[in-house]
Amino acid sequence: MSARTVLVIGGSWAGISTSHYALKHILPTLPKDDNFTYNVTMVTPSEEFYWRVAGPRACLSGEALPESKYLYPIKKEFAKYGDSFKFVKGTATALDTAARTVTVSTGGAPESIPYYALILAVGTHTPAPFLSLQTDSDAVKTDLDNFRKALPNAKTIVIGGGGPVGVEVAGEIAEYLNGTAGWFAPAKPAHPKAQLTLVCADKKLLPVLREALAKTAEKYLNRVGCDVVYGTRVESTTQTADGKTTVSLSGGKTLETDLYIDATGARPNTGFLPKTILNEKGYVDSDKTLRVTAAGERVYVLGDCGSYTRGGIIDMWDALPVVVANLKKDLSGAEVPDKEYKANLTETQVVPVGKSKGVGAFAGWKLPSMMVVMIKGKDYMANLAPPIVSGKQWDKAFK
Repeated sequence: MSARTVLVIGGSWAGISTSHYALKHILPTLPKDDNFTYNVTMVTPSEEFYWRVAGPRACLSGEALPESKYLYPIKKEFAKYGDSFKFVKGTATALDTAARTVTVSTGGAPESIPYYALILAVGTHTPAPFLSLQTDSDAVKTDLDNFRKALPNAKTIVIGGGGPVGVEVAGEIAEYLNGTAGWFAPAKPAHPKAQLTLVCADKKLLPVLREALAKTAEKYLNRVGCDVVYGTRVESTTQTADGKTTVSLSGGKTLETDLYIDATGARPNTGFLPKTILNEKGYVDSDKTLRVTAAGERVYVLGDCGSYTRGGIIDMWDALPVVVANLKKDLSGAEVPDKEYKANLTETQVVPVGKSKGVGAFAGWKLPSMMVVMIKGKDYMANLAPPIVSGKQWDKAFK
């Protein structure tokens, strides 16, 4: 009896969620056939899921956020599916759309894995290594440990990037080193332990949010000792002999700093994919059904690596029902309409600035600072991760 493999590339939110859902609600419903069986195979370089949302808090210290809040074992959570699931610790290095195989490096000889259906959920990475999973969880632990050792002695810190991650990192570090700004705190701390500078290439922080909220975020950053420089791009960085970093900015200006954190934006993990299925920025192209039509039949994209999304958990939450519905249709041959993804472009973003302040909006409604703190500022929504990794979140099928 031959096997029809639903191959999932990626072991983060999108890959884990799709795998659980397919094993719970798709494979058991498919027509039985004596000639073949179905299975789900997940390929990921790490045996642990990294809740990278928590990176801005985790980089401070083990006390600020314990490891149990951002690293979760994956493989054991899929043991309940038996032979229907296979875990491959490795890195995808090539996709052959004609042969319908993915080449995977597992540390030994490259392995070629055939697929009947393919889910591309490879995600993105950030230049600052502790803000995303670039290889495996051991590397994240090492990067976090190295940063935590250097942080207490830093007198000057430069953060590149005015998006939500840059603002969150700047707010967390500034508050950690310079103290919390209270209700009647001055515009800037009188005697900060460290001076932070956030370099923003745009004219405002937080592109998704309105101008007034961006200005409020800047005010909160100023209160804990972080200045914001607008309309300036980080061109390059150079390590000096004394361990400092020279940051070269657009316009010819330079900054010398004890620590530099590159939060200038995410890069898709799509270097191994054929350019024929990518857009000009390297993201996976798809139609409204989230099928990657240029890659052949039964190939789908989910998560931050897709060109359909502006990134983030909410977009993934909206896209998952589309992918699994169309996957189920294609595997079963059912005569049902395709499900299409509709982008949620409302003003929705929640950005803590330290533990006590924050800005945000949901569906166009401004959120009070205290609500942002309650939603995300407490522990960066770490409570969402366990039910996703265990599969409990997907016990019920989508309507």
